[in-house]
Amino acid sequence: MKITAFKGIGDKTAGLFHKLYIDTAEELVHYYPRGYEYFQEPTSLADAVLEETAAVAGTVHGNIATRHIRGLGITTFDASCEGGGTLHLTYFNMPYLKNTVKRDTPYIFRGVLTQRGSRYVMEQARMYRPEEYAKMTDRMLPQYSVTKGLSNNTVVKAMRQALDAVDLSADPLPEKIRIENDFCTYEEAIRQMHFPENRDMLVKARQRLVFDEFLTFILMIRRLRDSNSACPNKYPMIPVAETERLIEALPYRLTQAQQKVWNEIREDLTSEHTMNRLIQGDVGSGKTILAFLALVMCAANGYQGALMAPTEVLASQHYAALVQMQKQYHLPIKPVLLTGSVSAKDRKLIYARIESGEANIILGTHALIQDKVRYHDLGLVITDEQHRFGVRQRESLAQKGKDVHVLVMSATPIPRTLAIILYGDLHISVLDELPANRLPVKNCVVNTSYRDTAYRFIEKEVSLGHQVYIICPAVEDGETDEMESVDSYTGKLRQKLSPSIQIAPLHGRMKAAEKNRIMEAFAAGQIDVLVSTTVIEVGINVPNATVMMVENAERFGLAQLHQLRGRVGRGTAQSYCIFMSGSNKPETMARLKILNESNDGFYIASQDLKLRGPGDLFGIRQSGDLRFVLGDIFQDAAILQRAGECADRLLKEDAALEREDHALLRKKLEQASINEVDFRTI
Repeated sequence: MKITAFKGIGDKTAGLFHKLYIDTAEELVHYYPRGYEYFQEPTSLADAVLEETAAVAGTVHGNIATRHIRGLGITTFDASCEGGGTLHLTYFNMPYLKNTVKRDTPYIFRGVLTQRGSRYVMEQARMYRPEEYAKMTDRMLPQYSVTKGLSNNTVVKAMRQALDAVDLSADPLPEKIRIENDFCTYEEAIRQMHFPENRDMLVKARQRLVFDEFLTFILMIRRLRDSNSACPNKYPMIPVAETERLIEALPYRLTQAQQKVWNEIREDLTSEHTMNRLIQGDVGSGKTILAFLALVMCAANGYQGALMAPTEVLASQHYAALVQMQKQYHLPIKPVLLTGSVSAKDRKLIYARIESGEANIILGTHALIQDKVRYHDLGLVITDEQHRFGVRQRESLAQKGKDVHVLVMSATPIPRTLAIILYGDLHISVLDELPANRLPVKNCVVNTSYRDTAYRFIEKEVSLGHQVYIICPAVEDGETDEMESVDSYTGKLRQKLSPSIQIAPLHGRMKAAEKNRIMEAFAAGQIDVLVSTTVIEVGINVPNATVMMVENAERFGLAQLHQLRGRVGRGTAQSYCIFMSGSNKPETMARLKILNESNDGFYIASQDLKLRGPGDLFGIRQSGDLRFVLGDIFQDAAILQRAGECADRLLKEDAALEREDHALLRKKLEQASINEVDFRTI
């Protein structure tokens, strides 16, 4: 059913939903909330928990004043609170409050409560009349990711209609599995996920849907493994002198870990069976040179090799590095670069070079798997930053040849027990050693009182000719969207730093061409400070960048913070990472200080796994790992392991899922195989 059949959705609104890849009622019911707003009973200041969202009843008194500091309008006033005490309210760029807030009138103020000296403070608190707030008390209202012009309220109204229109009674999970795991039904899980009766029901609904997501993924992986196992090597290779000469000529020595993994790759390529291997290596562990060696060996054996990167900038950097190696070391390679921004004229020439076999190494983005690309004799495919591509995308590139060798690389430090489940179709190689010439990044975990000191340090590093990343605060409920957040922070930063410092914003809502332009300018040293969301987590290599500052670091998973830290420490100069926490809670600071203890991503990931329980459903996500809709492999590690065990048992009992009670699950898998190619995360 098209969503235009719903009340209140015309063609214009349907067009906004289409931007979220929602055109039908079925697609809408699987568009889950990004979080929930829980309206708790109002409390007194004395009973409220500091640094958490609180609802406090109070009456405005005194003056409502607005002052301007460096172009920023700041409105402040006080409220006398029930139960005693005064709450100081601060609002930014909201001068109209001076005329709309009424003195001697009761309000409910809802926001994060902090204490500065003896004064209780809320910034950007929402205000409600008591009767208005009473209607929402004890409710969990879903908050959806929206696009400009589409309100959360519109999505909520449409969702209620969709849940009544879609038949959710067919449960793809066999009843035996559902009962033994004490899961709710599929229909109840979907309904409670959108409009939970309470927190306990939400937890049960989410556990059920995360299990389904993991089980489907693992079953697909297991089937892929079975189809690939013992596949005869149709592109047999022999060791070549070119790779050994390249290793000898490099200005650095391979680490023992790199040499070990290179031996495994070389043995795979020369063995009787097709290679399916994952290189799992921490940031800066030297995966790229191993990929280059494999490509050189492939080309020297007369085949084509392709490397797919998640961004155009990273693909371009790989291409430039290979061209430089070709010239410097006289390698028998003819590389080409194929990305979405290549002109139509040049793309046609590149297609011809690939099809004729003249080009024997092809680097690019997902443009490599488009229908028009025809390979002459593709023998090896490599995907860089594996977690940015779905299983089916990886397979789509592999299918450009026939039973080609596959090498995938990931910097996501996943504990081995989970990696075996997630990458069940691949042999796993681990790079657990950093090159000797890398200086360890110096870390500090601080609160917001350190911010001005951090800005002075940033100015000093820029004056020395270095560059800086600042990760903008993550966007939460009630805040602006990521574009406004980045742009607003950039504006404030320009007021704080020297006018001579070149500052530029970067966020996911920019068009691809604009993102590439900014990232290329930063890589070229034309931008001193890059203010960004986590879009820079992968996809850019700037050895000159020596400082990474992460605002609101408490809102990220430790593994993702470690991934972000990997953007610095790539050159010869000492690098620094400043994790700035908006929370002074002892447990928050203790968690972040794990990053002070180690630069080892695998250690950090294992500590993160120990720390994270089932209580925090949506607060911290590891956006650096495999892109599941709901599941998080760290937070939901226990569910992941349970799904892995269940998948193994299911396939042992009924390998083709032919039994009647497995029919709906089999159908779901077939649909997933068709629909899983998804370029939205690239």
